[in-house]
Amino acid sequence: MSANKRLHLNAFMRPASIHTGAWRYPGAFPDANFNFQHTKRFIQTLEHAKFDAFFMADHMAVLNMPLEALKRSHTVTSFEPFTMLAALSQVTETIGLVATASTTFDAPYHIARRFASLDHLSGGRAGWNIVTTSNPDAALNFGLSEHVEHGDRYRRAREFYDVVTGLWDSWADDAFVRDAEAGIYFDPGKLRVLDHKGEFLSVRGPLNIARPVQGWPVIVQAGASESGRQLAAETAEMVFTAQASIAAGRQFYADVKGRMEKIGRLRDHMKIMPACFVVVGDSVEEARAKRAKLDSLVHYANAIGTLSIALGHDASKFDPDGPLPDIPESNASKSGRQRAIDLARRENLTVRQLAQRLGGHGGLAMVGTAKSIVDEMEEWIVTEASDGFTIQFPYLPGGLDDFVQQVVPELQRRGLFRTAYEGRTLRDNLGLPRPANRFFD
Repeated sequence: MSANKRLHLNAFMRPASIHTGAWRYPGAFPDANFNFQHTKRFIQTLEHAKFDAFFMADHMAVLNMPLEALKRSHTVTSFEPFTMLAALSQVTETIGLVATASTTFDAPYHIARRFASLDHLSGGRAGWNIVTTSNPDAALNFGLSEHVEHGDRYRRAREFYDVVTGLWDSWADDAFVRDAEAGIYFDPGKLRVLDHKGEFLSVRGPLNIARPVQGWPVIVQAGASESGRQLAAETAEMVFTAQASIAAGRQFYADVKGRMEKIGRLRDHMKIMPACFVVVGDSVEEARAKRAKLDSLVHYANAIGTLSIALGHDASKFDPDGPLPDIPESNASKSGRQRAIDLARRENLTVRQLAQRLGGHGGLAMVGTAKSIVDEMEEWIVTEASDGFTIQFPYLPGGLDDFVQQVVPELQRRGLFRTAYEGRTLRDNLGLPRPANRFFD
């Protein structure tokens, strides 16, 4: 193990736990997803443990599942990410603050202002998770009768990125001279009007906020389809991905980083951080018992609802005890659909078994002792399957506390994780360069 080959850790915190049964687990906070005091405790615990970032996903609609399932879901309500992260920026000092913002249902000027504001408020800790939004119900909340086509969403996202980053570059870093004696607040020669006119967007600019502390907030991308991988290679500095096995992780890592190199980007300028669901026990048997208890709290109505979302089709019409039928493509997430199909085929699962797995958590899971979990993590890093992990906790606060108190010290003992932050900004701690301004030297 190279002494400088350390992993990075994000915490996936919206919803507070991705597991459908999390809010019912003994000792868990049932309102963890919508209680600021709880969230404040979580992020301060994570910062004490030296996590890179607190990652808030976003849902722009009440999840598209039947009411019988929805009434059992703790994800039905949650804070809007920018409001929450702005508040959390004032009770933390160093941990990164990553928010999801949709390129399909928002305007680039809004996104540029919000992230620039968050970056200034936090002293340079903001990150933008670019998503195209796969939930078709979200379209109904934004004046559309049907969802935008997958290919169009990604072409718009690429143009959207160019516009937002161009708006962040509206001002030179030293544009605001604030010369009270001369009465000059800013230097007009250090301001540029973007004046963008493209296939999807027309944005004049300039942005009415100074250039962000980091130049640009860190760019995060979460798609895994062909279009998503290419967008990541061209734009992303961190990739949040779902890889169910180390073999799949290695393939994804080699593919996306290889695409980066082909367009002249350095491999180290992107951190690939797959989602990882972690259950810690004093023994492997205890950890497995915790997972089994958690999975037992998932109602079948929830499970089949989650499967329907993953597939983009109503799975309640399938034979529960039969194999998964052939699933045609839909306009929903292509990578999510394929992961569910691959899991069913690989493990020969019935519809019921697949639904139960996904209804709890169907992705990469590490269930065991601190030592066995760190053994797995180390293998992912050493064999170039990832640069770290986006940790999903099984329930709150216990699952988070177990990880911080047991797994983090083991990582540090092996020299795999920091004992102190490298700097004050998210870019500092991820080892990412500050982007040059396209308009000014």
